[in-house]
Amino acid sequence: MKPPRVLPVGDAAVTVELGESLDPATNHRVRALDRALRASPFAGLRETAPTLRSLLVLYDPAVAGFAAVRRELRSRAGGGSVAAEPLRRHEVPTRYGGDCGEDLEPLAHSLGVTVAELVRRHASVDYTALMLGFTPGFAYLGLLPDGLSVPRQATPRVRVPAGSVGLAGRMTGVYPVASPGGWQIVGRTSWRLFDPWREEPARIAAGDRVRFVPVEELPDPEPAPRVKASAHQPPALEVIDPGLLTTVQDAGRTGWRRYGVAPAGAADSRALVCANRAVGNPETAAALECTLVGPTLRFLRPLRFAVAGADLGAVLERADLGVWPVPPGAAVLARPGNVLRFRGRVCGCRAVVALAGGLQVPVLLGSGSTDLQSGFGGHAGRALLAGDTLAVSDRRTAEPLASPAETHADRVTLRVVPGPQADRFLPQTLRLFLSTAWRLRDTSDRVGCRLDGPHLAHRKGAEILSDGMVPGSVQVPPDGQPILMLADSPTTGGYAKLATVVGADLPRAAQLVPGSGEVRFEAVTVEDAQR
Repeated sequence: MKPPRVLPVGDAAVTVELGESLDPATNHRVRALDRALRASPFAGLRETAPTLRSLLVLYDPAVAGFAAVRRELRSRAGGGSVAAEPLRRHEVPTRYGGDCGEDLEPLAHSLGVTVAELVRRHASVDYTALMLGFTPGFAYLGLLPDGLSVPRQATPRVRVPAGSVGLAGRMTGVYPVASPGGWQIVGRTSWRLFDPWREEPARIAAGDRVRFVPVEELPDPEPAPRVKASAHQPPALEVIDPGLLTTVQDAGRTGWRRYGVAPAGAADSRALVCANRAVGNPETAAALECTLVGPTLRFLRPLRFAVAGADLGAVLERADLGVWPVPPGAAVLARPGNVLRFRGRVCGCRAVVALAGGLQVPVLLGSGSTDLQSGFGGHAGRALLAGDTLAVSDRRTAEPLASPAETHADRVTLRVVPGPQADRFLPQTLRLFLSTAWRLRDTSDRVGCRLDGPHLAHRKGAEILSDGMVPGSVQVPPDGQPILMLADSPTTGGYAKLATVVGADLPRAAQLVPGSGEVRFEAVTVEDAQR
């Protein structure tokens, strides 16, 4: 048994590699280390997320440095007794084929078996949930019986319905929410696999056993999550025009990666802090994040607000005094009927509008942030629309603290820690990555900055067994064009990661403009990044 490799993932996370292949014994060791850390966390541990062959560990670098964390994890991974794995078993009613499983017949044909035999073999195994990732609640179940290893779709579907049962490689799984996907779809279940209102949001957890049970008719779908009532305040804002993309965001979610839940939160965390401080809110309070083209908002009652981050030309329109430019990073008092409007971008990409007291939205999994990919959190799990109204909390605010305005450049240099899979690239690839001025593609969004430049060559192929990923990770897919992950990044990824942007520089990446922003990278050690 090879000793574990503890590799830096930027300056606040590591990945503990316990093997190189997909096998049950390695995955069992991953889950055992995860249980041991959860039962007895080391100082500074924030959260863990088990994957197929590795454990992602997030920690506070102000409490524990990389060297100390590496020593601790090497010691923990070396063995010792751990609590027995709790055994939970699920029987998932599944209707195979037809409009529920459009790939079943062609897949059976390609494997040289009958449809009935393919269904029998798929439903004859107790699978283990090896990890959760891709989307919230998506459990990677393995391993498929011999002879059922199948390739992904050559062209992923734009939308796979929730409840779809798929096969890919040596694994099977159920899509918890409607999403794009490339797995071969053989059936469907009516089970609700993910519910952010539940105390444990994912129905299946890593280590659980799962068996698919063929049925002629599916049970009635489970009821939609029941929205928990919260103290209601009268509306304070009305959305006249939502702008390009305006969402409710706070500091994001921590502790839910093991269920495949992305952190979300403000893409520019520094702008969120500045705007909240300016109106006397806690730094993590929920606010509005506005992208490129700001919204038009009408105030329905007296309220202090502040704008930080990108300069999108904010002005306050007042019937008595006309149009007044809003000073960035400073508290402004708006009266009923006043309108906040954005005349046009001056610099940066994302502005944050904080309101005294903080926006009042349901707290789901510890946060009020909008998860756009999975459709929950914030305001009805979506971007704002014209006609929406928003309330603010009635909590008392502290003394406002103004921050100096920032100027956001269209060309920036970001510091990166190489790895964790730098060894999967040719030696000259890292040099090429660091010497290139990369242009942001216009398809960049809150998930990630998609970069355009020279081809980055892999040594061993682009795909790896899916492992942990954080905002700041730089994935390099088969086309050789890197993707810098941002706040809505998935929790796991199946492409090799060449480097990770350090936490202090990530807000600057969030202010680059899709289609015109330019970024260079500078390598630093994890110790330098933490200092």
